[in-house]
This record gives sequence, structure tokens and C-alpha cells, in this order.
Amino acid sequence: MSSGQIIEGRAARPLSILGPTASGKSSLALGVVELLAAQGQPAELVSIDSMQVYAGMNVGTAKPTLAEQAAVPHHLINLVDPSEVFTVAAFQRSARKVITDICARGAVPILVGGTGLYLRSVIDDLDIPPQFPDTRSVLDAELAAGTSIETMYEQLSELDPTAAERMEPNNERRILRALEVVLGSGRLFSSFGPGLETYPATPFVQVAIRWPRNELDERIERRYADQMAAGFLDEVRWLRKTGPSHTAAQALGYRELLAHLDGETTLDDALELAITRTRQFARRQERWFRRDPRIVWLDAPVDPADAMVVWDQALAGSVP
Repeated sequence: MSSGQIIEGRAARPLSILGPTASGKSSLALGVVELLAAQGQPAELVSIDSMQVYAGMNVGTAKPTLAEQAAVPHHLINLVDPSEVFTVAAFQRSARKVITDICARGAVPILVGGTGLYLRSVIDDLDIPPQFPDTRSVLDAELAAGTSIETMYEQLSELDPTAAERMEPNNERRILRALEVVLGSGRLFSSFGPGLETYPATPFVQVAIRWPRNELDERIERRYADQMAAGFLDEVRWLRKTGPSHTAAQALGYRELLAHLDGETTLDDALELAITRTRQFARRQERWFRRDPRIVWLDAPVDPADAMVVWDQALAGSVP
């Protein structure tokens, strides 16, 4: 098979490397790119990370280094300033264009990241409801004034019973979002596509990295130590001066260090809280990905050649 034929085949079923934070996704992706280069096949990396989109937030988001970016084209990083709010819909539009452009250059897009909703928006082409800021402001004000989330869930149950059945009655984020769409658009939230509970066929081949929990916990703690040594606190000082958006300010690690800089906690306590929250987040990521039956899990440390085997099996039709 010629290089051109190989590129055509892999571009038709791009690889997505995913997993929880600190699992080694970027390293694995770079290793796969090297193997492809040895076959004469160019590849480019597409970040699927909701915080790497922010320019200047480099250390705390474990963004690819300048050397890595110079060696392999990276996309969907540094898209907006931290002062801006960035949405799933905006990411989806950017990702569609980037992937189309990569394939047009005769290269293979390799998705890499751990933001589950961003990934689903790309691989499943989700029909994402628009935002209605005025409606959301009213809902947030009602919640702040004492209206319970259970009462709001009852309201959603009356307006869109199907949407209400798909979520827990105490899931504040999803209930508010559903009410925002129903009240703001006059259209049922449940009418926007089949939702996240279905896993249709997709051209993307998904490989996830699996670590024993205690080892992943240790990797998270070591990464924070490395980030602090690399100037993470100075980066957060800069972010504080720029006036981050509420989404950027909630990034793990940044949120806790911002609280320290505001005098709310000691540095040691802030780091301990960041480590704890990041470990909890990693578990939520794993639960999210484990619900997807299309994902092939590989035990860490993962050899890039093993990821290539899964990819080749998918191309041959032996895995979904």
C-alpha cells in the first residue's frame, strides 16, 4: 500500500487519544506521530481541552511546550484571551474547520485531550443548543434568591419531561442549562439531537489510557510539583491581573492559587486542595469515558505501537 493510500485510510478514521488528566495523553500522541512519520505519513495534533484554548495559560494546563509545537503542528490551543468566555459550540466550529483543513493537506488529524463534552461535540457532531445569557441571568438570580434547584427541576419536568428524565433532580448545571434553552428559545431542550446518553457509530477511533488509581494520584501530585517549579504561581499572578472570565478562573489549580493570592488560604493548603480536586476530577473523567462503549482502553504505560494496533484493527473493521 502506498503512502497516499495509507493517509487516505487513516484520515477516514482519525485517532482520538483520551483519558483522565495526567495520564500521559500528549506523550502517547507524540509517540504515535513519530511512528506515522516513519511510514512517511504526516499527522497533526488537535487539542481537546477546554482550558488550553486560553492564551497565556500554559503551565497550569500542561500545554504542549514550544519545542513540541515546533516539532508537530498543534491546533485548538491559544484561541482566545483568558478574559473571554469560550463555549462548546465555538469549540465545535473551530474543530470542524481544523480537521477539514488537516485532511485537505494530506495529513491525519489526531485528537488528544480529556474534556469529554468537547470530544463528543466533535466525534458525534452534537446539535448544540444556543446560549441565552439574559434568560440565564434571570435563572441565576432566582437561584441566588433562594429558589431551590429541586423547584427548578419540577419546572423543567413540566416544560420538558423528556429532558428532566435524562438528568438527576439535583444536577444544578444541567437543570439550569435545560431551562435556559427551553425558556430562551421556546424549543424543547430534549429536541437537540439524541443527547449524550446515546453512542452512535463514529468515524473516530478512540483509545483511552488506564492507570491504577493510586498511580494516577501520584502522577497528579508530581505534576503539580513540576508545575510549581516551572512558574505556575507567577502565571496565576499574571492571570489575576488580566481579569479572567469565570470559565478561565475555574480551571483546576488556577482557582485554588487565585484564592491563595486573594489571601483566602496558605499556599500549601491551596496546593493540597488543588491536588484533591484534580484527583476527584480525574475520577469523573474516567466515569464519563467508561460510559462510552466505543472506547478501547489500554493499560498504562501505553506503547505508541499498541495504540497503532488498535487503529489498524479499526481500519480493518475488527473493532468499532
